[in-house]
Amino acid sequence: MKSVNVHEAKTHFSKLLAKVERGGAVVIARAGKPVAKLVAIDLATAVPTLGADAGRFVVPEDFDAPLATD
Repeated sequence: MKSVNVHEAKTHFSKLLAKVERGGAVVIARAGKPVAKLVAIDLATAVPTLGADAGRFVVPEDFDAPLATD
């Protein structure tokens, strides 16, 4: 895992993002002490599961019936 200081991270941010997109990780340090870790987002978990709530709600037969006047 590569470690860079804050100034280098600001200067080469696009290159660091490209490295992370390829599966790497980067530690950002201030005064030699690690303060942050730059990693890729796992998008596979962010995708919703279609149909997960199937059968949890049924539309009533009188759904489109007129409402009471009172």
